[in-house]
Formats: sequence, C-alpha cells, structure tokens
Amino acid sequence: MAEDATRADLLWSLADQPVRGPRPVLSLAAISRAAIDIADSDGIDAVSMQRVAAALGVTKMALYRYVKSKAELVAVMIETAVGDPPDLAPGPDGWRAKLEDWADRLRVNWQHHPWLPGATVGNRFMGPREIGWTESALRPLAGLGLTGPERMDAVFLLSGHVRNVQSSSGTQPWSRERRLSESVTSMLRQRPDEFAELIAATDAAGSDAHDNGWTFGLTRILDGIERLVDSRHPAG
Repeated sequence: MAEDATRADLLWSLADQPVRGPRPVLSLAAISRAAIDIADSDGIDAVSMQRVAAALGVTKMALYRYVKSKAELVAVMIETAVGDPPDLAPGPDGWRAKLEDWADRLRVNWQHHPWLPGATVGNRFMGPREIGWTESALRPLAGLGLTGPERMDAVFLLSGHVRNVQSSSGTQPWSRERRLSESVTSMLRQRPDEFAELIAATDAAGSDAHDNGWTFGLTRILDGIERLVDSRHPAG
C-alpha cells in the first residue's frame, strides 16, 4: 500500500536526519517531541495537529509539510518515545539477567510514557527502534536450544507481562501495598463468607511492599523459560 510505503520511508529515515548546523525553526523531531509532551501529560487522545501546532507557535498547515495525518504523527511519536533498545549480546551465560534487564527497561519506558502500551497494539507499520526491542530480547536466547517460534513466544510473553502490569495498575480493588481501601474493606467484612479468600489474602499481606505483581510474574515467566532451556540440555 502507498500509505505503508510512505510511513516506512518516514519511520526508517528518522535516524538519518541531519543533526549538524543551525536547528530549523520547525522539524519532525520538534513536532514529535511536542506531541509526546502532550501525550505524557494529558494522554494520546489529547494530541491533535492543532494543539501540537499551538505548542510550537506555528500554524496547523505548517505541520503537514512533515506529517500528513495524526496517524502518521502517532507513528513518529512511538518510534521516538520507545528509545534505543538495550544492546544485549547473545550467549548462554547470563541470559536470565539480561532478560530481566530488558523487561525492566521496557517497563520504565512505558511508565515515562503511559500512552505507549495503548498506542502500540494492533496491526500497524513499525520503525527500526521499536522492532529493535524485539531483536534485543531475542539475542540472549540465541544458542540455548530453543526454536525460533519458542524464542519469539518467550519475548511476547515477557512484553505481555510488562503491558499487563502497566495497563492494569490501579484497576484492582486493592492498592499497590495490597491493602483494600477502608470503604471496600468495610463492605467485604459484611460478607465474610462470600469474600473469605480475598479478605484473608489482603490481611496476610500486612504492610509488605507490593509491585502490582511485577516481580512475581516476571520470576514465574523466567522460571518457565529456564526449565525449557534445561530440558534441551540434559545432564551428561
């Protein structure tokens, strides 16, 4: 499709834009940065060509010299906001620690840009930086005896965990400290038989710090991958 070809040229040439010489009054990088600032503070739905133009002190029509639509602008925003993927060398030693590092970096990036999880779903054209995050996670899994599909599934499972923790934060009935609010606690204790396990689980948590299931889920995923890797390399 012509639209995909145009977006491919745009996203895959971002890194080739000149950085020397006087900075132009308006540039694709400046437009992307202004749009990202709006999305970070007010959400992706708040981004519009008009608002970005106002933030830059230019007319809306001036933006169309660089991006043809909001969809194209969002594609550039994603490619800019994801940042450079970590360089994780392949090899059997330390693969687990490298994947932990990868997942944590992705989580921190999405915390800085909370609109990214929602903006990066669906069938769409991606740039080299975003695709590079998948390449980066696949490298530590090379040489471990896993098939190509298994390595891809492992990465999808890890990124899915990051997405789930980020997108579900604050949606549970309990706080990040695994404590229910006083009002919810009061209602549950009026129905102890109906919510016995939830009451017991949250009471048992006490004052323990909670990370929204991040460590628990990541550890279980990596345990499963490790078990599969070990099965490909039996003792002796």
